[in-house]
Amino acid sequence: MSILDQMDRLASLDPQSMLQLIESLPTLVAGAARVAQVLSLPAPPRISQVLVSGMGGSAIGGDVIRAVTADSLKIPFFVCRDYRLPGFIASDTLVFASSYSGNTEETLSAYEQARAAGATIICLTSGGKLASLARTNGHPLIQLPTGLPPRAALGYSSVMLLSALRVLGLVPDMTGPLLETVDLLNGLVARYGPGTPEQSNEAKRIALSVHGRLIAVYASSALMDPAAVRWRGQIEENAKNLAFHHLLPEMNHNELVGWELPDRLLQQIGVVFLRDRADHPQVQRRFDLTKEMIGMRTSVVHEVWSEGESPLARIFSIICLGDFVSFYLACLNSVDPTPVPVIETLKQKLGA
Repeated sequence: MSILDQMDRLASLDPQSMLQLIESLPTLVAGAARVAQVLSLPAPPRISQVLVSGMGGSAIGGDVIRAVTADSLKIPFFVCRDYRLPGFIASDTLVFASSYSGNTEETLSAYEQARAAGATIICLTSGGKLASLARTNGHPLIQLPTGLPPRAALGYSSVMLLSALRVLGLVPDMTGPLLETVDLLNGLVARYGPGTPEQSNEAKRIALSVHGRLIAVYASSALMDPAAVRWRGQIEENAKNLAFHHLLPEMNHNELVGWELPDRLLQQIGVVFLRDRADHPQVQRRFDLTKEMIGMRTSVVHEVWSEGESPLARIFSIICLGDFVSFYLACLNSVDPTPVPVIETLKQKLGA
């Protein structure tokens, strides 16, 4: 029996129940959708651009919604991962300050700059300093559920961000895509969950094949861009395994050349291509050719395709698979997927 089919073994390596958090993705999406039905926000002045300020798991929701609304949102949408906001931030900018803990120092710095610029600000957090500042300064506060690692709150934070854009009249109603996404995710959780044996479980098979390797994740610069970011982050935080990602077609203009040397290292890289049927036809051709070329340099190459009809469902289908892969890889690495002690150590040193 595969180690990933041994339920007791998986449970012993997951004392803080990261698996349950991963399996709760459809529940969080559905819960956020229900809360969003009664979401009320004050009508803002004219909005010329949208910016999400956040870091790590608090920023990825911005990436997801930026990609999902690319065709429907008629104004620029940016995600800022820094202490400093761009110089264009002004009174016609809608700024979402996103920090799950409410204490992320980069986001708090950006919040103060947005306030000084007179921007319209909406805060997304479970509490902390950001929640206190929002209440003190009269900025709308979207309360996130407490008790989660920030990366586990993606389903909730992204849907609430999308819903805020809808309430403000910036994107159309997303009820249909949300229902489709929840239904699809429920099926995928069953398919990728520990109860489905390795021979029928794509997540387990991918994790086993990339175990012990540096992992490269390649996607298109369209819808699957945030999914590649999510895969990299989840592999690194959950499995404590180094990974990198790049995007087509840009990757074909630089990184592809790097697949020449060093030979021994290239053989130790496991590659995952994230595909979507809506990618540009030339990008589809580039994927096929790139996979063929890289396949001559390493023996572990996977190709996964998004499922569903709406962009929201398709991106979450790939995110769901990546989350399970990261969990199973953590178990193969014999590490607890939940804690991230090196990040906490760095924060303590910064605060010293």
